Amino acid sequence: MAVSVLLIGLVSALCLFQLNSVFALGVSLDSLNQRSSSAGAWAGTEASSEKLSHDYTIMPEPLRCKGSINSDELQLSHAMVFAIEEINNNTELLPGIRLGYQIYDSCASVSMTVHLAFQFLNSLDLVFHTGKNCSQSGMVMAVVGESGSTPSISMSRIISPFNIPQVSPSATCTCLSDKQQYPGFLRTIPSDQFQAAALAKLIKQFDSDYGNNGIASFLEAAKKEGICVEYSLSFYRTNPHSRIQKVADVIRRSKAVVVVAFASSGDMKILFEELSREPFPPRQWIGSESWVTNPGLRKYSFLAGAIGFGIQKSVIPGFRNFLLNLSFTQVAVSPLLTEFWEDSFNCTIKESDSAGKKVCNGSEDIKTLQTPYTDTSQLRISNMVYKAVYAIAHAFNNALCQGRNVTAQCDKLTKLQSEQILTELKKVNFSRNGYDVSFDTNGDPVAIYELVNWQKTKAGITDIVTVGLYDASLPDGQEFQINKNIIWMEGSTKVPVSVCSGSCPPGTRKVLQKGKPICCYDCTACPEGEISNTTDSADCLPCHMEFQPNAKRDTCIPKPIEFLSFQDILGIILATFSVLGACLTIITTAIFLRHRTSPIVRANNSELSFLLLISLTLCFLCSITFIGAPSEWSCMLRHTAFGITFVLCISCVLGKTIVVLMAFKATLPGSNVMKWFGPPQQRMTVMSFTFIQVLICTIWLVMSPPFPIKNLTAYKEKIILECALGSAVGFWAVLGYIGLLASFCFVLAVLARKLPDNFNEAKLITFSMLIFCAVWITFIPAYVSSPGKFTVVVEIFAILASSFGLVLCIFAPKCFIILFKPEKNTKKHVLSKN
Repeated sequence: MAVSVLLIGLVSALCLFQLNSVFALGVSLDSLNQRSSSAGAWAGTEASSEKLSHDYTIMPEPLRCKGSINSDELQLSHAMVFAIEEINNNTELLPGIRLGYQIYDSCASVSMTVHLAFQFLNSLDLVFHTGKNCSQSGMVMAVVGESGSTPSISMSRIISPFNIPQVSPSATCTCLSDKQQYPGFLRTIPSDQFQAAALAKLIKQFDSDYGNNGIASFLEAAKKEGICVEYSLSFYRTNPHSRIQKVADVIRRSKAVVVVAFASSGDMKILFEELSREPFPPRQWIGSESWVTNPGLRKYSFLAGAIGFGIQKSVIPGFRNFLLNLSFTQVAVSPLLTEFWEDSFNCTIKESDSAGKKVCNGSEDIKTLQTPYTDTSQLRISNMVYKAVYAIAHAFNNALCQGRNVTAQCDKLTKLQSEQILTELKKVNFSRNGYDVSFDTNGDPVAIYELVNWQKTKAGITDIVTVGLYDASLPDGQEFQINKNIIWMEGSTKVPVSVCSGSCPPGTRKVLQKGKPICCYDCTACPEGEISNTTDSADCLPCHMEFQPNAKRDTCIPKPIEFLSFQDILGIILATFSVLGACLTIITTAIFLRHRTSPIVRANNSELSFLLLISLTLCFLCSITFIGAPSEWSCMLRHTAFGITFVLCISCVLGKTIVVLMAFKATLPGSNVMKWFGPPQQRMTVMSFTFIQVLICTIWLVMSPPFPIKNLTAYKEKIILECALGSAVGFWAVLGYIGLLASFCFVLAVLARKLPDNFNEAKLITFSMLIFCAVWITFIPAYVSSPGKFTVVVEIFAILASSFGLVLCIFAPKCFIILFKPEKNTKKHVLSKN
């Protein structure tokens, strides 16, 4: 799945706890204001920070906050106060000991957080509630805070060397689990590491610092789950508008349907505002707990169908009444409550500051307000603060009252050190209001999240509905418990499919798109000779040389085997001509045999004529051995039979030519040459010439005979069955010897062509040798250049053409006279001279 992810910076927030010398627990909770300090580069507010000019000639002015109060954080501070008052009124937990607290406002600023940390470490006098028998000053023994990860990191680096425990209700950065760097840090909210893993498993389940560390954890978890991230972008609310616009444009243009936003609600509000300016394709939003449970973002209609994880909703008995039980007297003496009251009711408490505004008179009813401060329908982070206070209280209880009866008074005189509280805090394990509280070795709680889904009602209102639960402590694959139907983007009940590129079918391979992640690719057909038989194959595999890809290129199939067979048209034609040639020769033999006593047969050396006809018959028939699938025996037979029969044939022609020459020499007075070339010498000449070819063929067969091979290189798409020559020298020696005899015979025939005779056979031999030599001279380049089975075709054609040339040139005229001109078949006509 291709997922578009936004990397978003966090807003810091701080909460501190302190304990006075008589075991009063002092607590400081920050980010009470939607404002920033004068040095707040990490301000997470809607208002800007107040800028101060430092010219180094006078002492710098103190850090100041500017902006409006954050009623969400105000509720968190009152959750801490409520928990402390519950503990102080509880006779079972820290009996006889009262906890004190001090609330600090860090204005969501790292600079202010650091300033406050040094302030309480320097043991400045702290003002506590004076009516509760608490001392007026004390040493900080524990801290609740910060709300954000970055200020928590700064705070922990300062107070950790003093072994002061720090328990954060909402700092989720994975980095804070590193006990080498942050030994005193604990938290009641799960680490981003668990949320990132949960988000990755959620995306797979439905087949996508705070920001930097959160998204890094998500990317690592996504990789393990096989999820591909198309884009990973980051921005902060303090970035220029152009940066926010760029992130929005990427979301609009991206092919990914699922967008995982790991960011704070303040950052996401800025992004959503930018996205709402222009329409964009539907997107399935998957959010981190920092914004996906924020009711204030429900006004953006395109978020309908969003899913994500939220901290478990909880019920804190009596908390709503505590929040609403604000007397006008309490408000007037607290600067923070005064600001909240004046902002909420648009009035002023001090008449001197009215400046035209109406004056608050105490008749204002807080129960009529619809603000995050009074909204207790989804107590999430407030419960984390509540549990943090109780965890610290249990650590004090274990340090002071261990081994005692819970109803007994604890020892007030024991002098505690902050490292004792840190040690006991790591070991706490209790339940409160049905929720378990404990810490692992990294100071993290068990990760349990609600799976929430933004669903539109019939009235068009978006509700945040809990549809399931994620428990990281359960076995792998059983973490999710879905108990309600999920409504996805555009009101669909079907799980959206989010891919940068579709799956590549078999027969193709993935080619990465330049500048894009590995999930964005093009599907390219496998190259020639290669296949891929799996979906989304990264590479194509070559087929074995005897196989080739099918049309879809997803499997290798055997290549067709080709050879000159008797079923081929060419094979049938050549075989037909071979048989016809052999039949023609046999008919000629029969005619000569029938008329063997006629003058024309006897005048042309009938014995050599019959031997020549037999050899020509063998020449025609040997061409048939070249047709059919080559085998070891057929390869040896076709070449040797061809070589020997042709030499026998040429030897007979050569003998007849010599006889013609000798016959005319014998007619000269005093010549007795014919006695040196009588029938025995003619037979010996033919046998001698033929024996030499037999010897050449024997040596060839013994040394390196022809053998059948599969020619895989001539054609890529088929296999050619053919006979390899074995020894090329042997093959060309056979052909060379035939050519030598043919050339010699041709020369003698040319010399005898003009001898005075009515029927000079030398003329016929000259024409036959002329055809023979022409055929075999053209055979050589044609043979070398012809591919595959056409090599065999060329060879058969040369055999048939030269054989037909001999038959037609030497014997056809004689047969014509015997059959159709018998008057010329007389001794007188044969011996007469022209």
